[in-house]
Amino acid sequence: MKERIEVADSIITVRDALSLPVLRRGLPTVVAGAEQLDRPIRWVHAGEVPDIASLLSGGELLLSTGLGIGATGADQERFIAQLVQRDIAGLVVELGDRMPEVPAALVRAAGAHRFPLVTLARRVPFVEITEEIHTAIVNARYTLIRRSDDVQQQLMQLVVDGCGTAELIERVGAEIGNPVFLEDGDGRLLYHAASGHDHVDPLEAWEASTRAAGRGWQAGISEPVPTGPRTPPWRLIALPVRSALGDSAPMLLQRAAGVVALSLLQSNQEEELLARERGNFLGELMLGRARANAGRLAESLGFPAGADQLLPVAAEIDAQVEGAAWSVVLRDVQQGLERAGVSSLVGARPRVQGLLTVVALRRPTAWRKDADTVAAALHAAVRRRAGATDPRIAVGQPTTWLGVGQALRIASETASAVTALPARSWHDVQELELQRLLWRWRHDAELAGFVQRRLGPLIAHDTRRRHQLLPTLEALAANGWRKAETARGLHLNRQALYKRLGRIEELLGVDLSDGEQVLALQVALSALPYVRCATIK
Repeated sequence: MKERIEVADSIITVRDALSLPVLRRGLPTVVAGAEQLDRPIRWVHAGEVPDIASLLSGGELLLSTGLGIGATGADQERFIAQLVQRDIAGLVVELGDRMPEVPAALVRAAGAHRFPLVTLARRVPFVEITEEIHTAIVNARYTLIRRSDDVQQQLMQLVVDGCGTAELIERVGAEIGNPVFLEDGDGRLLYHAASGHDHVDPLEAWEASTRAAGRGWQAGISEPVPTGPRTPPWRLIALPVRSALGDSAPMLLQRAAGVVALSLLQSNQEEELLARERGNFLGELMLGRARANAGRLAESLGFPAGADQLLPVAAEIDAQVEGAAWSVVLRDVQQGLERAGVSSLVGARPRVQGLLTVVALRRPTAWRKDADTVAAALHAAVRRRAGATDPRIAVGQPTTWLGVGQALRIASETASAVTALPARSWHDVQELELQRLLWRWRHDAELAGFVQRRLGPLIAHDTRRRHQLLPTLEALAANGWRKAETARGLHLNRQALYKRLGRIEELLGVDLSDGEQVLALQVALSALPYVRCATIK
């Protein structure tokens, strides 16, 4: 496992300043705005003029003996309001001969604005306060820069180690503690890295920020990712979905943008990123995280607007295809469907070598024709890029965005379950409900025990004898338990078949004319490919 990048937020807040020795000597008391003590301090300024706010640029901690706050309550309220409007971090008033106690109007005004107001009961030279806080600010900035350099070096090492752009974005998202998004020059989402399960869906947050055009998610930050002299830069974006963005986030994102640009220059990863992002989106739907605006999010990934009659498709292959090559397969599938007049959203299937697809149906009543088109495009793309390997394709029932998540999950499970079945161009999930359920229960000890009890003696016989009987029972089940058809299929006369069946009944202790026992054997035979293991001998 690669070393985790360590980045700490290095800002000085009003609370931090009050804990410094120089201010503790002044016996500070927070008289208002205690809930806002985590406001960051950009600089420290001392001043005694009534319009001091006009001389400040925001973020300062103001030190005063009270001379400039005004003699009346109205003056003092106006003084606080001006500081708040200027976004001053806080006001520290030194009590003494000039102001033995803080005026009640000043306290009320600060409280009303939730503005930090602190008094010092003991005199401390303002120059010492300024010097110590400024030193802390400079040191914090230096620490942030030094750690950001370390981050950049470690991200570069990830590139050297062969990590792709997606892995870089995921690492940056983990360190910032919020989702990070990569957009191309046209504002199209190429990839995003979520940091855990959030109360706000990251894709919804990104979609809302895009729709708001700067009015929503204003605390988000972005950095340009240069892609060449003749193309508009891409953007690396961080949004405060889980929590507020820390002080380290802008510099970390800036350094990361440069490394991402270098990673993109090494190889054209746009197709791979798009395939993974579309797969992430479809995977989220498959896991039941349905969204009312799923259709709008799909549009941002290239799906046609307004398409709501959908065909869910999942596929899986056994051969291992390198990630970039697999993304080319997915691109070929999507382009093949476009040439056939079928709009689709094709994404890499999470955690397995496969894909998820949502197809915009041309005619819902003729969805099987679209299924044939999808299967043909899939088989052609896989054979072209992965040799003779054929994908296992499962096609779900037509649905809408509200139901497509569950339909994709069922199709995905079915694509894995059909491993044990004869090859077909594509499989209809509705015809394979039993096989899918048995695949889901393949690790269940009760199912394995059931198969052992029903078929174990027959399997044990076949391991010891040259003439095996299990294929005969399987052929009988495949022919609907009709003996004449089974005999023809096995090229046996009826007497030879009856002899075999009699031996099977003897070994298993069953009556093949009993419907209940036949049903149990049918289920056991269907489950056998999924649970065959060392316990069945």
